[in-house]
Amino acid sequence: MYAIISTGGKQYKIQEGDIITVEKLSVPAGSEFDFDRVLALGGDGEDLSIGSPYVPGAKVSASVIGDGKEKKVIIYKFKSKKGFHKKKGHRQPFTKLKIDKIVVG
Repeated sequence: MYAIISTGGKQYKIQEGDIITVEKLSVPAGSEFDFDRVLALGGDGEDLSIGSPYVPGAKVSASVIGDGKEKKVIIYKFKSKKGFHKKKGHRQPFTKLKIDKIVVG
């Protein structure tokens, strides 16, 4: 069985046992987190259930592994013949989750 969830402005296709990285959540490591924004459910010979906008009663339970930061992205601005250079870096924070179970309502 798989589910499509929405979090942090992005959508993820997940199954039980998957490890995913999502936008930073304010949840401590080792705790449980439930996603109630389930957009679709399917698989295992069942029909695809699509919500409008969410599937009623469906929920995905995940355990928080920890937080971290992505690899650094360098932003470099340059204007020719003006002597203008600007260099800036950014590291996006994330939360790593392990999907425990998908509950169908």
